[in-house]
Amino acid sequence: MNTELPLDLPRGSAAPPRRTATPFREPLPGPTRYTTVDSPLGELLLHGDGEALGGVLTRPGNGVERSIPQDWVAEAKPFTEAARQLAAYFAGELREFDLPLAPAGTPWQLRVWRALTTIPYGETAGYGQLAGELGKPTASRAVGTANGRNPISVIVPCHRVIGANGSLTGYAGGLERKEYLLTLERAGRGA
Repeated sequence: MNTELPLDLPRGSAAPPRRTATPFREPLPGPTRYTTVDSPLGELLLHGDGEALGGVLTRPGNGVERSIPQDWVAEAKPFTEAARQLAAYFAGELREFDLPLAPAGTPWQLRVWRALTTIPYGETAGYGQLAGELGKPTASRAVGTANGRNPISVIVPCHRVIGANGSLTGYAGGLERKEYLLTLERAGRGA
């Protein structure tokens, strides 16, 4: 697999124009609800509190079956709009998601994940660049660790973070999926 960025995709050296950060809220108490949807990345597990999305997880690529916690409730209805927007994104018809988000994480992780939402569709940023923007210029590894724990893949675009040399690194969903998402967005930039 090619892990170098296609030449016409920004390499993250210059700061791309940013969007406004997507707001997050605290997850509501009560049971976690979930459903699965098909996508070009394989089956996605969507979970949340019934009003806001808490996670979009890809199936592990190592053949391990995903286990759903016993106290989670299978319920597709709370995810109708998320599923619709994901389908539109994968069809190249949607560039920005508009969904209520409630990821659970540490204060640092939440800061990094909010910063990810400012990277525009079809653009990329480097780990060191994000660390600098967060006021922690020597924290590129900490940014990478938080990025790798992003629970809302695709929608909170951790796939848009690349290595300083333009290489595709550090994607928990697998580099093939990261490459797919960046190629999809590169193709959709002209639309």
